[in-house]
Amino acid sequence: MKSALICGISGQDGAYLAQLLLSKGYRVFGTSRDVEAGNWAPLKELGIYEQVELLSLSPVDFKSVLDAFHKSKPDEVYFLAGQSSVALSFEQPVETMQSIVLGTLNMLEACRLFPGVKLYNAGSSECFGDTDDGCANETTNFNPQSPYAIGKSSSFWLVSNYRKAYGIYVCTGILFNHESPFRPVRFVTKKIVQAARDIANGSEEKLVLGNLSIIRDWGWAPEYVEAMWLMLQQAEPDDFVIATGRSHTLADFVSFVFQYYGLNWEEHVIQDSKYFRPIEHLVSRSNPEKAKSILGWEAEKGLKDIVALLCEYSNNK
Repeated sequence: MKSALICGISGQDGAYLAQLLLSKGYRVFGTSRDVEAGNWAPLKELGIYEQVELLSLSPVDFKSVLDAFHKSKPDEVYFLAGQSSVALSFEQPVETMQSIVLGTLNMLEACRLFPGVKLYNAGSSECFGDTDDGCANETTNFNPQSPYAIGKSSSFWLVSNYRKAYGIYVCTGILFNHESPFRPVRFVTKKIVQAARDIANGSEEKLVLGNLSIIRDWGWAPEYVEAMWLMLQQAEPDDFVIATGRSHTLADFVSFVFQYYGLNWEEHVIQDSKYFRPIEHLVSRSNPEKAKSILGWEAEKGLKDIVALLCEYSNNK
């Protein structure tokens, strides 16, 4: 039986990844900074809370990381922890950088001390900044536009350096936006779905958003965690862009959500510049061909499918 350590198991990716690994016969350990106070709702909703062995771990504390490695004796480690909100990173740049960069460094150092452990590092399309008319792939230059993106760019290069310098099996998945019902409320996609549902149910509120012209590639989180697992099953470690290859504006996302509820979004949505980020990359497009050709992975769900799933879930809550 393989053992996997998921750092950040309480988030959407961690919960779906735990479900996937358990279905494949893994012994799954999951970490949180505080197990007693952790949010385990996603694990409970998926019906796997009792099957996961939980450990307290602070990624910025190296001793804490080593303790978790000793207890779990992992074959595979998935580092998904760290501050994950781009908007919040402008308010908390120091905490964001520490949680991502120092956390990644501690994980890499632990892998050096535990030969044979494979590490997946959660990267981000935010590293690319604006892709303009092009589509970002694994060789596209980084142009990070937020503290979060700078942290993720640094972690990518740390992983690349350790792989080359020490010959350890470490890789980064450069994931574009991906959604699920387990997104926290602070994420704009969750905010849009909840507001549209409430308006459809009679609320007279207006949905206030920032820049509606930004372009993103949105995927479905349960599909993306399979790509994470596949990366660690290859003969040699490598980095991969994980995305759908299809991009839409935020206005498209809003329109699809309101259409689901039979509403005209333009009657209910206000754009306010105070919600614009200090620096915002406008266009994010992807080329996930490498993942398709090497991993055999390809995103199945498009944006309309994703919106329908999110709205259906919201209706049942």
